[in-house]
Amino acid sequence: MEDQATGSARDAHSLPKCYRHPDRETGVRCTRCERPICPECMVSASVGFQCPDCVRGTTAGQSGPPAAASQPRTLAGGTVTADPRLLTKILIGVNIAVFLAQLSAGDDFTSRFELFGQAWVTQNGGVEGVAQGQYYRLLTAMFLHDPSNYMHIVFNMLSLWWIGGPLEAALGRARYLTLYFVSGLAGSALTYLLADPASPSLGASGAIFGLFGATAVLIRRLNYDMRPIIALLVINLIFTFSGGIAWQAHIGGLVAGVVTGYAMVHAPRERRNLIQYGTCALVLVAALVITVVRTAQLT
Repeated sequence: MEDQATGSARDAHSLPKCYRHPDRETGVRCTRCERPICPECMVSASVGFQCPDCVRGTTAGQSGPPAAASQPRTLAGGTVTADPRLLTKILIGVNIAVFLAQLSAGDDFTSRFELFGQAWVTQNGGVEGVAQGQYYRLLTAMFLHDPSNYMHIVFNMLSLWWIGGPLEAALGRARYLTLYFVSGLAGSALTYLLADPASPSLGASGAIFGLFGATAVLIRRLNYDMRPIIALLVINLIFTFSGGIAWQAHIGGLVAGVVTGYAMVHAPRERRNLIQYGTCALVLVAALVITVVRTAQLT
């Protein structure tokens, strides 16, 4: 009985076996179908490794392939698409289009959509801001940039391309877009809460810092080298606190990105959607509570 118990405990702690080589233990799973694969079966992908069947688009050797294998999925459970950077390209295009509109329409356009809590607007001869019911500013400010500083939008769009593209491929479109907006809105909410209500804020930095945070979580999940992303984050945080930058948006977006990203890549498969989108909803509720509290303070 003791030997049987010992054997059972050993089996419970053993690694899964490669689905193609049952005699080989492995701790790596295919990022599409999540079947265990040994080093011989690993095919390097843009994110993690895939099994030979998923790479070929077949499930040879299986009488009843699982649904995940017949419909390839990303690491987070999203659908694998032909262009994994499509949404990143669209977001960059929208930001550039809005920036061109700012240059064309002038300061009046920017002041109408940038984020500030409450201030007297000379052009309109009245008090405006989020506290006056203009909650749309929490969203629209995410797509505005300083028209007098071209480097503002250039640096943000380069960061969005470098960080956003691989993350979109790893999460899938729906999860990636949700992460982007949740992080951006969280950054706007924290800015509204902590910044001078009359001081305007604008930029995609809150959402992009959310992508940074989620990327760090993903890299840790895949056991990749964390040093490059940590160094990049440290450099960005140094610039954030060097003055003249809305640090509240950066920190709010970063925290939201880490929390949401953790739920995206660590949610168990059987409750994946519930945990992933439930976490996003909780972050949005927190942003809503912050907005309500700050509005009550200012009015």
